[in-house]
Amino acid sequence: MNPNDRRIDYIELPATSAEAAKQFYASVFGWKFTDYGPTYTAFEDGRINGGFQAAADRADKPLIVIYAADLEAMLRSVRESGGSITREIFSFPGGWRFHFVDPVGNEMAVWSE
Repeated sequence: MNPNDRRIDYIELPATSAEAAKQFYASVFGWKFTDYGPTYTAFEDGRINGGFQAAADRADKPLIVIYAADLEAMLRSVRESGGSITREIFSFPGGWRFHFVDPVGNEMAVWSE
């Protein structure tokens, strides 16, 4: 069993500017960044990874991303347990993921390689 299976693995944060977020968090906290286009930059803080998304179609709340060894099984489990799928499985740099809203209104994502 993968020790990271079904654990919080990544956090995406909204930003008005990916570049401004990079400058601030690198200066204050020493975070390291990798750019994935003009509107997305991923960060490493030494403990958890995440990213800043600056795009018109991005929600204004953080997005918690959970790792799953079996993405399809997790999608079924979310549906069967009362979650609503907001984005079906899609590819992104690094793997595949889907988004869902839990029964109390939180949007989250699940990803896998």
